[in-house]
Amino acid sequence: MTDPAKVRRHAERIRELVASVVRSQIKDPRLGMITITDARITADLRDATVFYTVLGDSAAQASTAAALESAKGMLRSTVGKALGLRHSPTLTFVLDDVQDQVKHIDDLLAAARTADAEVQRLAANAQYAGEAQPYRLDEDADDETGDEDEPRGGDRP
Repeated sequence: MTDPAKVRRHAERIRELVASVVRSQIKDPRLGMITITDARITADLRDATVFYTVLGDSAAQASTAAALESAKGMLRSTVGKALGLRHSPTLTFVLDDVQDQVKHIDDLLAAARTADAEVQRLAANAQYAGEAQPYRLDEDADDETGDEDEPRGGDRP
C-alpha cells in the first residue's frame, strides 16, 4: 500500500511537469491558452488524471483537447523519467470547468438576492392575518382568571 503523502507529492510533481512541458516543449498550434490546475494519481501510481482550463470558447477547448491527446505520449515519457517509477503512469486529461460553475453559482446568488429584495419589498407592506400579538402575556392571563387572592386547584382548604 502506498503512503498518501507520497501519492500527493507525485501528483503535485506531475502537475508541475505537465505544465512545464506544455509551456516549453509542445509546439502544436492547436494548443490554446491553457492552465494546468490539478493532477490526481491513483494509489498504485499507475493512472494520473490531469485537470486543465482553457481560455476561450468551446472550439478552443476542443482544439486544446486534441493537442493534449496527440502529445500524451511525450508527456507520459517525460513524467515517467522525472518521477523514476517502475511504471510510467498513464495520463488522462480532463477539462476543468470551474469557471463555468463559478459563473453559474454567481448567477444563482444574484437571482437569490433579487428574490430576497422582492420578498423584503412585499413584507414591508404586509399586515398580520390575525392579532398583532397572538400569544397571551402574563398580565393577560392574570386578568382572565379573576382575583389572584383566591386559592387555585390544590390550595383549597
